[in-house]
Amino acid sequence: MADRNYDKLLGIKTVGIREWQGRNLSYNRCEATPYKALDRLFQMYKFNKKDRVVDFGCGRGRVAFYIHNRFHIPVTGIEMDDRTYNEAVNNKMRYRQRAKHIKAPIRFEYGLAEHYEINPKDNRFYFFNPFSVEIFKGVVNNIIESLEKENRIGDIILYYPMPKYKQYLKSIGSFRMLNKIRVPGADDIREKFIIYRYK
Repeated sequence: MADRNYDKLLGIKTVGIREWQGRNLSYNRCEATPYKALDRLFQMYKFNKKDRVVDFGCGRGRVAFYIHNRFHIPVTGIEMDDRTYNEAVNNKMRYRQRAKHIKAPIRFEYGLAEHYEINPKDNRFYFFNPFSVEIFKGVVNNIIESLEKENRIGDIILYYPMPKYKQYLKSIGSFRMLNKIRVPGADDIREKFIIYRYK
């Protein structure tokens, strides 16, 4: 199913790339994970009813809406660009008209990922290369601190993973690679998910 058709099914608008003009190079452009990639990921990787997902650099909210709609679990999206954040909030208003039956909350927070206070129940963390490895390190350190404080399993899901992200997770030794999921028919070998689990 084409991305626009999938958007239409959910009542949202997430298609299109947004470049940051004159923006700090620590933040990468806004680009949504393809629906065909998400379909593949969740053929191989499942959530349970107790999971809570955080999408760092959520953009217009595609991953958040997809997960919320498919698994009926709480999802939080973090976005630091005001225009894009407002689009996510507007998408939520339209989406909720079609998803009134889903009781789990879906919410979006405006702000920097490294300032997000990890909820003691958050345990699944999604990244599609939203920012530099320096910011990623800060976010991962916040995740580890929370997982240690409230002892629980935590997974980091990387799409199209940047080498520096992978190097950092390997270097700190707190996470082990759980799975590598390739997107069928992808021309680029980097088009895959890598899932890491906190040891």
